Amino acid sequence: MGQLDSIFSSLGDPTRRDILQRVAKKSLNIGELARSYPVSFAAVAKHIQVLAQARLVTKTRQGKLQVVSINAAPLNSAMRYLEQYRPLWEQRLDRLGAFLESTTKGRDHEAD
Repeated sequence: MGQLDSIFSSLGDPTRRDILQRVAKKSLNIGELARSYPVSFAAVAKHIQVLAQARLVTKTRQGKLQVVSINAAPLNSAMRYLEQYRPLWEQRLDRLGAFLESTTKGRDHEAD
């Protein structure tokens, strides 16, 4: 699996997105993260492992604790990939805006 595939696959799960959001604010140990979810410690550890394999987080040992921190660099490659679609999205939104505007104007003239 390529790097982008791994990133997007990891981000496809809401729990992993939430974990990433939490560690973006501050590094947390796995126990702290596990208390935030209604699943087992092992399930949270598995989610963290998936994020680590995608290189979205790093795990470091501090004494007996494993601390999870964000690694934002891979997100930059995902952003660059998505950025190439921005003109397409903007064009479609512009067309939708023009359509909605013409529809609204048509209704305004009918009310007169």
